[in-house]
Amino acid sequence: MAVGDVRTRVWRNGILEAENFPLDDVSDYLEQDDVLIWADLCSPDAELLDRLADELSLDRHAVEDAVEMHERPKASRYASHTFITTYAITYNPQTSELRTGRVSAFVMPRGVMTVRLDREFDIEAVVREWDDNADLMKYGPKALVHGLLDVIVDGYFVAVTALDDQIDRLEELLFDDNPKVARELQRNTFALRKSLTEARRTILPMREVVNTVMRRVAELENGPELAAYYEDLYDHVLRAAEWTESLRDMITSIFETNLSLSDTRMNLIMKKLTAWAAIIAVPTAITGYFGQNVPYPGFARHWGFYLSVTTIVVVAGSLYGLFKRKDWL
Repeated sequence: MAVGDVRTRVWRNGILEAENFPLDDVSDYLEQDDVLIWADLCSPDAELLDRLADELSLDRHAVEDAVEMHERPKASRYASHTFITTYAITYNPQTSELRTGRVSAFVMPRGVMTVRLDREFDIEAVVREWDDNADLMKYGPKALVHGLLDVIVDGYFVAVTALDDQIDRLEELLFDDNPKVARELQRNTFALRKSLTEARRTILPMREVVNTVMRRVAELENGPELAAYYEDLYDHVLRAAEWTESLRDMITSIFETNLSLSDTRMNLIMKKLTAWAAIIAVPTAITGYFGQNVPYPGFARHWGFYLSVTTIVVVAGSLYGLFKRKDWL
């Protein structure tokens, strides 16, 4: 495994002491009472995880869940640790693509080990969050978990805000009669619905994840010190979840309104075609009538020709005026 795929840190009595030390030293640090350990593994192989599971007494089921590709967000308690798996999301408005980054965490009494299946999730943002709140490191692993979840939830708000802006843009295009704009609106609506569905699938389970961690923190020694932080985090998760619910209603409304407008535009087109067909039928009927091989008023006379032309113009013009007043044309 490459060195760049492993990141480590150790705090002693709440003060950063060392970082990027060998992964083999983690188990030695964990035996000391006054330290806090963090290790991050990115795309680890099965052999490394098995070795760490033996050294750190990690539950085998939790280790399997950490590398499972489609594991749902959850928080599970085991005898020696708590296992958390979550998804971070990012949204690109230019490509209408929602990307997810999986991150799992083994929360032990004196440390936290995070496992990422890829580099979609920016772990450096979590490190900056810990550095900005260095005074919380004295509270142990629960402070590390809070920083990790806080960065993930903040990312939810960034993504949902971008989705909201895209929906506002679609609403502005909804009543544009340009056919090209209508087709673009339809494609973007479907893409946005897909991204929003994926976002909801990620955000909604986080309510239970944060709630489980909150209960676990309340049971720990010195847990009340971080209670307010976790309550604020839980409130943010609820707000993000409720936001996605309102966006789902909005995108559904846009989709249904777009279908209704398409039907309305089709009806207008049919009315115009019907009106023009009626107007064209007048000269067709008159010329067909006067073209029959029997004598008729004005037969073989110039004034008969002028009569037919005048009749065509008057009747067709009258129909055009009538349809225009009825807004058919």
